[in-house]
Amino acid sequence: MIGYDKRTRTMTAWLLLLFIGTMVVMNVLTPDKDFAEAENRVLEKPPAFELRSLLSGTFTASYERYVSDQFAFRGVWVGIKTDAERIVGKKDSNGVYLGEDGYLFQHFTSPNAAEVEKRIAAIHSFHRATPGLNKYVMLVPTSAALLADKLPANAQTGNERAAINQVQQSLRSDIRFVEVYPALHDHRGMSIYYKTDHHWTSTGAYYGYQALCRRMGIVPKSEAAFDIRQATDKFYGSLYSKSGYRHLKPDRIDLYLPREESQIRVEYVDEGRTTNSLYELEQLNKKDKYAVFLNGNHPLIRITMANPTGKKLLVIKDSYANSLVPFLLEHFAEIDVVDLRYYDESLLKLVEDRQFQDMIILYNVHTFFEDISILNLSEVTK
Repeated sequence: MIGYDKRTRTMTAWLLLLFIGTMVVMNVLTPDKDFAEAENRVLEKPPAFELRSLLSGTFTASYERYVSDQFAFRGVWVGIKTDAERIVGKKDSNGVYLGEDGYLFQHFTSPNAAEVEKRIAAIHSFHRATPGLNKYVMLVPTSAALLADKLPANAQTGNERAAINQVQQSLRSDIRFVEVYPALHDHRGMSIYYKTDHHWTSTGAYYGYQALCRRMGIVPKSEAAFDIRQATDKFYGSLYSKSGYRHLKPDRIDLYLPREESQIRVEYVDEGRTTNSLYELEQLNKKDKYAVFLNGNHPLIRITMANPTGKKLLVIKDSYANSLVPFLLEHFAEIDVVDLRYYDESLLKLVEDRQFQDMIILYNVHTFFEDISILNLSEVTK
């Protein structure tokens, strides 16, 4: 019996050494990858060695991230890890909660008063510099706020509605706030959010469009005015990529196409590319299928329609706006779509040159407080 136990331990040790040796060889032979398709992100490169970075500890930290990113069969190990955590009842991974009905939810941290004030100050600064421009602010709650009943028990996440109310109450009265929460709440039984992605669906964006139109004094188009077509039913979104959760059903993406077609011109200004559609269907063959809307995020997109109103609209936005902008085509002659995360030109000069009548600041509440690019609104006025 003792000899049997010894042979078992010896065999286990040899198998462990064989496994470690195999993984070392695989890591050496496997070429580095630039991009993780499943996680939809750029992977770490080997850091350049410097004595100063070694002594400060930054080299070691960078090298650990590089090894973690480039580890052979990394996607398989990530999947095994999250599967094991699900078995033992763990309901969160990398800041993402696994809820009922296959919904994934991103964690939201409630902002402090200083964070709210900085963003309000930036908006007010730009408002003072552009007094003739009608301004609207829309902060969209994420699925965690509207579908809280599907969150796992004891999930710790901030109060999105309270944060939205803080912004609304802090804005000047001549900056019009668009209350989209009630409209989405009334339709929360519908598929207004993707399950594996942090965005709202085209249906959710449509109800956001209705709320925006009401605030702007515009009559929105009814759903009957659109031909709703399924673009794909194989969409795995950003939360799926970030969390590592697997064995979930993919989402479907629908496009609301106007039944009455009109000619449009879509110019990706920085890239020097022009097309006649707001939808890049080739993106449906890639990982980030949400990029079918406006071909993803760009510094400046200029959309021109054959619309007799002649009104011009400026949209300052994150990616939530990408699926809402198509609904606005019938109401404006020209729409400039600016993403401050990538736009490094003078926004003030753009307003002066283009002579917009209306401006919309449209973000989801998570990005509004997490990303600091909105603060650039104050910098352009200095």
